[in-house]
Amino acid sequence: MLKINKIRIATRGSKLALWQAEYIGSLLKEKYPFIEVEYKIIKTSGDKILDVALAKIGGKGLFVKEIEEALLRGEADIAVHSMKDVPAVLPQGLEVNIVPKRETPFDCFVSEKYLDLMSLPENSVVGTSSLRREAQLKKIRKDIQIKMLRGNLDTRIRKLKQGEYDAIIVAMAGIKRLGITAKNIKVLSPPLFLPAVGQGALGIEYCSDNKEIIDAISFLDHFESKTCVKAERAFLHELEGGCQVPLGAYAVLKNNTLYLRGFVSHPLGEPFISSEKKGHITQAQQIGRELARQILAKGGREILNTIFSK
Repeated sequence: MLKINKIRIATRGSKLALWQAEYIGSLLKEKYPFIEVEYKIIKTSGDKILDVALAKIGGKGLFVKEIEEALLRGEADIAVHSMKDVPAVLPQGLEVNIVPKRETPFDCFVSEKYLDLMSLPENSVVGTSSLRREAQLKKIRKDIQIKMLRGNLDTRIRKLKQGEYDAIIVAMAGIKRLGITAKNIKVLSPPLFLPAVGQGALGIEYCSDNKEIIDAISFLDHFESKTCVKAERAFLHELEGGCQVPLGAYAVLKNNTLYLRGFVSHPLGEPFISSEKKGHITQAQQIGRELARQILAKGGREILNTIFSK
C-alpha cells in the first residue's frame, strides 16, 4: 500500500518539458488515483543562455543542474528529464534508474520549402546547435551552411517558418509529443544519421535513499528502453564525451541480443569513426564500454585529443 499522498515533480518550463512531466504525472494518477501530483517548474541555466552554443557554455548538464539541486534540497520528489540531457555522471545521492517506454529516438529533417536533406540546394542554411548533428550533416552535405539554432522546439519551428532557415534538424520525439506539423518532415535514421545517447527516452531522477518514492515509481520502468539507454550511456561515459564532442549511439534489442552502433567525429565531419558491437542483453553496459574502446582504438582517441587540446 502506497503511504505517500503527494508526489512533487521538478521540470523545466518549456512546452515539451511540461508535456513530459505531465505525461508522467498522468501515469502516476492512473496508477494511484488518490495521490496529488504537484509540478515544480525550474528555470535552468540552459534555458537562460540562448545566444551561445551549448558546447561553449558547459553542455547539456546545464539543463538539469538546478533541478538536481532542488531534488537534493528536498524541494521535489522526482524530476523528469529527456535522457539525452542527462550527463553521464550524476551528483552523489541521485540516480536515474527508471526509464519509461522510449519514443522514436531519431532526428528529423524539417523544412517548409524542401522535401528532404538531399533536395537542399547548394549553400542552403540548416539550423542546429548540436555538434553531433552538425558533424553528420557536414559528412553528408559538405555544400550547405550550418547556422546555430537554440531555444525550445516551438521557437525553432517558428524561426524556420519565418524563413530564417531553409531547414532545421530536431528530435522526432518532440515533434510527435507536441503534435507539431510542417510541410516536410523526414526521419533521419541509422546508419545514415545516429541520434544522441538516450534520445527519445525519458529519465526519472530521484534521491537514491528515498525508498518510498522508488517503490511508487518503479512501475514506470520499461526494461527494453532502459537496457538500450544503459548501453548508449556506457558508451558516452567511457568516451568521457559531452556537448564538446560530436558523438552518437543507438542501441536496439532483437530477441536477447543487443546491437549497438556509435560514432565519434571531428566537428568538421572528417575524420569520422563509426563501429558497431553486439552481445547478450545482460551485458548492455559492457557492450557500450567495449564499443567506445573499439572506436578510440580506430582513431577516436586522436579526434578527442584534438578537440580537448583547443
